[in-house]
Amino acid sequence: MAVIDDKRRRMVAQIAARGVTDERVLAALGSVRRERFVADHLAEQAYDDGPLAIGLGQTISQPYIVAVMAEAAGIEAGDRVLEVGTGSGYGAAVLAALGVEVWTIERLAPLADEARRHLAAEGVPTEGPGGVHVIVGDGTAGYHPEGAGLAPWNAIVVTAAAAEVPRALVAQLADGGALVLPVGAVGAVQALVRIRRQGDRFEPEHLGPVRFVPLVSD
Repeated sequence: MAVIDDKRRRMVAQIAARGVTDERVLAALGSVRRERFVADHLAEQAYDDGPLAIGLGQTISQPYIVAVMAEAAGIEAGDRVLEVGTGSGYGAAVLAALGVEVWTIERLAPLADEARRHLAAEGVPTEGPGGVHVIVGDGTAGYHPEGAGLAPWNAIVVTAAAAEVPRALVAQLADGGALVLPVGAVGAVQALVRIRRQGDRFEPEHLGPVRFVPLVSD
């Protein structure tokens, strides 16, 4: 356990050295045990700064990119955050460690079930107020159940690459909020984009090159 903890500390230090400066994000990365969100045989690689396979053609994002996206989202404690693409649940756990309530959408029911188990093992609540709520569905449509009072979202984080920005996600963004997502063709270098909403204006900003699995719509 001490060896794993040391690897986590070194990972956080490396991410800080690469330019992530938000101390809350760095603390969140240091508090979430990434080995809980990968298969047992990959636990030794959990703190390598790279993606890892989680089955069904999906991956857990590299920690550096998780940190960059969380920092770019500009999340404040108490915010309501939508994540599109739950995967293993690691990204949602990091967001929850920032003191926000997370709704995360996953198309693939087996992955959603796995994510709930991983989150529970990490001690992240998946029912009731606070924590992470895992939903099976089409994330390109966002999440705006009638009468629930969830949207507009303070931040939306998308963990798969869209060929173009989904209009439904832009429409569900709160004034002052940020949508962070990779945009570009599958198999090519994509652009990590942040879109800030300022009243009726939507201000895009490119944050750098990335590679993600594709965002798929039902």
